[in-house]
Amino acid sequence: MKESDEKQPSVKRPSILYWGTEVGRAIAEMGLSLPYRKFRDAEAKGDGHPVLVLPGFMASDTSTSPLRSFIEKLGYESIAWDLGRNYAKVEYLDRLLEKVEEIYETRGEKLSLIGWSLGGVFARQLAKERPQMIRQIITLGSPFQGVQHANNAAWVYNLLVKRQKIKEANPDLFYDLPNPAPVPTTAVYTKEDGIVPWQLCMEKEETFFHQNIQVRGSHLGLGVNLSVLKIIANRLQLKEETWTPFEPDSYFDDLVYYPSL
Repeated sequence: MKESDEKQPSVKRPSILYWGTEVGRAIAEMGLSLPYRKFRDAEAKGDGHPVLVLPGFMASDTSTSPLRSFIEKLGYESIAWDLGRNYAKVEYLDRLLEKVEEIYETRGEKLSLIGWSLGGVFARQLAKERPQMIRQIITLGSPFQGVQHANNAAWVYNLLVKRQKIKEANPDLFYDLPNPAPVPTTAVYTKEDGIVPWQLCMEKEETFFHQNIQVRGSHLGLGVNLSVLKIIANRLQLKEETWTPFEPDSYFDDLVYYPSL
């Protein structure tokens, strides 16, 4: 029996309170991070390496525009996924693999992947297929431990796969989802997530190169959340040979922004 066939621990659907306040909280997070996004000068200018940003389920490149602008300001080349709205089609993986190969061959250097929600699930699979081309992965509220489990978007997903159970759409893919990618990975999650269960957004085992980081905020606001932006700015500076786990800049940041650290 495969590990994914074994009985999974019970994971509750996100709180209806968190779900109902997602939009309002995301707007607040965008406002709170605006000074940082607009006026921050990177202490160490980015090295210009390419960063591919993948949007979440039912979202498009419009949703990641503020994040990509921030990445550009840090001194990196931000790249949109250019596939329109993310309808969770498995065939996106083949098209994204071609895009990764093209970026790698054109730029001549490894690229970083940042995936928001379902975009992070795709990012992990891309890194498993082409680890020699990927510098690191950062996932934002990505339920890679169980896309097939209860969440507040599952009914939409079921419609898109013609009422099949999600894991039946591509069994091999879903069996592999929980497995870590062989590259440095930062899994960001929030216990106030109103869209997906936060327990599914974490690596089962942390290692030197695989770190889980809890932040405070909404699912829809992760791409503009101040604490998340600080993580991204810190992680993008690193290569595998200089990798070190993320640590808050101060005791205040540790206490306020990163409950798990």
